[in-house]
Amino acid sequence: MEVDPAFQPFGLAHLVVIALTIALPFVLASFVRKARWPRCERVVGRLLAALLLGNYLGYEIYLALTAGLSWEKALPFQLCDWAMIAIIVALLTGRERWLEVAYFWGIGGTAQAIVTPDLKYAFPDIRFLSFFIGHSGIVIGIAFVMIMRGFRPHFSSIWRTFAWSELYFVVTIAVDLITGVNYGYLLHKPEAASLLSYLSDQRAVYIFQMHLLALCFYLALYSPFAVYDLVRRKSRTEVATDTKETP
Repeated sequence: MEVDPAFQPFGLAHLVVIALTIALPFVLASFVRKARWPRCERVVGRLLAALLLGNYLGYEIYLALTAGLSWEKALPFQLCDWAMIAIIVALLTGRERWLEVAYFWGIGGTAQAIVTPDLKYAFPDIRFLSFFIGHSGIVIGIAFVMIMRGFRPHFSSIWRTFAWSELYFVVTIAVDLITGVNYGYLLHKPEAASLLSYLSDQRAVYIFQMHLLALCFYLALYSPFAVYDLVRRKSRTEVATDTKETP
């Protein structure tokens, strides 16, 4: 009996995926700008949205046909699923409120899953392909819209996203307790090594630490923009001071 090859963290296939995830948003944005076709950005956005949705539905169908996937394990209650929905809506509508949630969820959660995936199967297994198409596709979609629209989060975006995160937490932990499935890793840590591996084994403490970790991620993701605002404000103040002092 042939054994499927195991996924190798930071092996060649994994590193190629990481490199493509970083590069593709800039390649797509460059293509759109050079195309000089007014609808090009919209078409690329719709194609990315269709790829994400098609990958998700196709993989669910594949599991149902090959592994007899039960309904309990087929529900869209991983945080990456909610990030996927947010970026699909943002790609189709261009609305910033959806994009800011997708940014914090997608970069904070999905990007971690790309770097430290909870995955057992190596390339070219369909489970490897579907996992990274879904996760990398979210990050690519977020970065593409940010580049094309010049979007940036604001400090208030952190609290709006945290409020949405609390809604996700309440709904998902209820689903976990009903189904027994570990959506969002709210019942216990993932098997693969990740930042969650360093959290407490006591569930109440573990959940509290997850909240703190999420907030730290949101603050870290906002920090480059905060630094930019600070430097820009200081520069403007210095220019205004020099102007006043000039005779």
